[in-house]
Parts: sequence; structure tokens; C-alpha cells
Amino acid sequence: MAQLSEDAKVFGGPLMTIEQAAALAAERIGAVAEIETVPLALADGRVLAVDIAAPRDLPPFANSAVDGYAVRFSDLASSSETRLPLSGRVAAGSDAAGIAVAGFAIRVFTGAPMPAGADTVFMQEDVALEEGFVRLPAGLKPGANARPAGEDVAMGAPVLAAGRRLRPQDLGLLAALGLTEVAVRRRVRIAVFSTGDELSEPGTPLPPAGIYDANRSVLRALVARAGAEVVDLGILRDEPASLGERLRAAARDCDLILTSGGVSTGEEDHVKTAVTQVGELAFWRIGIKPGRPVAMGLIDGKPFLGLPGNPVAVFVTFAFVARAVIALLAGTTPARPQALPVRLGFPYRKKAGRREYVRVSLAPGADGIAVARKHPRDGAGILTSLTETDGLVELAEELTGVAEGTIAPFFAYDLLTG
Repeated sequence: MAQLSEDAKVFGGPLMTIEQAAALAAERIGAVAEIETVPLALADGRVLAVDIAAPRDLPPFANSAVDGYAVRFSDLASSSETRLPLSGRVAAGSDAAGIAVAGFAIRVFTGAPMPAGADTVFMQEDVALEEGFVRLPAGLKPGANARPAGEDVAMGAPVLAAGRRLRPQDLGLLAALGLTEVAVRRRVRIAVFSTGDELSEPGTPLPPAGIYDANRSVLRALVARAGAEVVDLGILRDEPASLGERLRAAARDCDLILTSGGVSTGEEDHVKTAVTQVGELAFWRIGIKPGRPVAMGLIDGKPFLGLPGNPVAVFVTFAFVARAVIALLAGTTPARPQALPVRLGFPYRKKAGRREYVRVSLAPGADGIAVARKHPRDGAGILTSLTETDGLVELAEELTGVAEGTIAPFFAYDLLTG
């Protein structure tokens, strides 16, 4: 007979993978419906709500890519130097209309419009000047150093698709096309609170057996970096009678309820029970370490995500679970961060059936592949294991151990929080 793993015995069944949890979330969560128009200056990080096609050619006119001399290629000798008289000068921002081109060379500068008929530009350092003339070497290809209208984007061509999280380079493209504003999804509103009678607000007197709430500070910053709006609901005490109503109140005003603590199997872990009383629970255990107890459900149609109570587990589960949920709400496609290969500078043993994330610092390797050094303390409550490291090494579910020197995927914190 097959034997249950220790995790399955504790949590009442097989643990779900991150991918399975993401698929369940995608089945239950849709994007916020509201669309708003914002100036480009305020659009960085927002999610595009409509497809955008180019309203004009980019560049809008043929222009020179270099400082040099514009000519008609048909005026050039095929195998020898060509000597042409000069017939004008065009700088960037100037009008090239009326300049004679046939049989002439025209002095042009980078970005200057090409005079009608000119199709090729010689770089200024490749030519020789005489009084009123220019000598042009043989061998230049037709169209060299000239940028035709629409070379980058032709009018009417699709440029950005709905669902894209706008980046600085995207805003530059929209500005180059003459746009001043853009339609985006409304920012996702996320209610954030911590749970636990042991928690106190930083700056207040700390009672015996009390600790300051670090998780909300972590989550507020992570939510903001994910492009969402934070609604800070503070600390919820372990009061089963009131937890359900607090959760329903948060669901009325926000698009996602994000908590930390209270979703494990202890007698004082009341959040999971409260969710089942006022809503429905889709899952509450994921095969991930640190961060095994992760609950997702719906309360009055709004998604609820309960993260573990330990701060390192909060960070890891936000990076690999919560960010995907926020992306779905924002109207974009969740994307797995791009891992980089590193060489492990340590051996490691783990349980099968769990994906583990090991906190590591990187050092240069002799062969160009970075070497990952494990933090000496790896408890889920050790915040310095996050502040003193560079990122996380991922070890897959099927592994039970890895040897020193093994190549493994590494996720930099900047990618996980960006």
C-alpha cells in the first residue's frame, strides 16, 4: 500500500503544486472591469486595457541616420568614385522641400528629412570635399544610412496588445507615435492585514510575549511593487466571531483580501475556518517550502489569499503565488520570473513532493557561472536570511538531495519583487 508523506498526513491529503494552484486561481479570478484613461506620464506599470495600432508611420518621414551627404543612388558611378556638386543643406527639424537632388549631393544631418528623390546617404567621414563639390567613394549600397518612413512601425500596424504591463520603453513608443494618454485597467485594490494576538504595531509598547508585526510592512511594499493599491486594515485579533465579518467588509471594498497567519492547522489558526463560514475555500495547502499553508478562496465573489505567518514564508509565497493572482486581477497574464543558472556551493537534502526555495548569496565563479552560497540560518522566521542574501535557488519536487556543484535555477529578489 502507498504511504502518505509526512506533509500529507499533517495537511489531510496530497499537497498541490504551484502550477495547480495557479490553474485553480485562473479558473476563479477575472480582471477588474473598470477602465480609465491616464496621461502617459502616469501610465508606467499600468495594464493596457485596449489594443493599440500605430496612428501614423514611425518615423513619420524618410530621414538621414547619420551626418553626411544625401544623393540619388542612380547618380553614382557603378565601380568608381563619383564627383557631385553640392546643392543645399538640411538639418534636423528643417524643411527639405524645393532642394534640387538630380545630379547633386545635399549636406544632411542625423534626423534631417531626406530631400525628395534622395535615397542614399554617405557618412561625412567617408567623403572628400572640394570647393562646391564632394567626391563619393564607390561601393555603397542603395538605401545606405537612410531611414524610410515607417521603418520602425507602419501606420495601422499593431504596436501594443491589451493586457501588457506598460514599461518605460512602451511609453516612449506611444509618445513617438504622438499619443498623450492611454486606456488602462483600474488599479487592483488589495486589503492587507495580519492576524494574531501576539502582534503589535511598530512604535507601540511591546507587551510580554509580544512581537512587532513585520509581515504587513513586507506585504504593503510587495503589493505596491506589483502595481496595486494597498488598503491597510491593520492587525486582526484571534476572535473567531468577528473574523468572518471583517473579511466580508474587506470584500465589499476591495478586489482581493490578502492576509498573513491563521491558515495552518493549529487550534488558534482561525482565518481558514472563518473563510469557510462566510465564503468558499479553493485550496489551502501547497507543496512549497517555506510557505506550505497557503489558502485561496472566494468571499462574496472576491478572492481571498491567506499566506503563512512566518515572514520568510510570506515573502516566498507572495512571490510565487500572490503575484500571479494579482496579475490575473490586473488583466495581464501571470509570467514565471526568468531564472538564471547558478552552481550550488553546498550540498542539500530535502523531502520529495515539495518545491523548496533556498536563500543564497552569489559569488563569481571561475568559469563564469555564479556560485550560490546558502545562508547559514534557514528558519522561516529569520528575516536577516532575506536581507543578507541575493535571491532564491529553486529545488524541484522530485529531488531528495543535490550535491555541491549542481547547476540549479536562481531567482534574484529584484525579479521577484519588481
